Amino acid sequence: MKITLEEDKCCAAGQCVLVAPEVFDQRDEDGVVVLLDAAPPAEQHEAVREAAAICPAAAIQVHE
Repeated sequence: MKITLEEDKCCAAGQCVLVAPEVFDQRDEDGVVVLLDAAPPAEQHEAVREAAAICPAAAIQVHE
């Protein structure tokens, strides 16, 4: 699994951080998503897929 982000689409809702805090964070100044691990371990894959699915701005892309 590889993750890419479109930061310009991010609306800073923070849902990704709530679902997968080991993989996503938010910038302090504007809340935009920060990718902590672009190739997370297998035990994080389900959470990453959920984070991408619930992102209101569709800013997270998961490449299997």
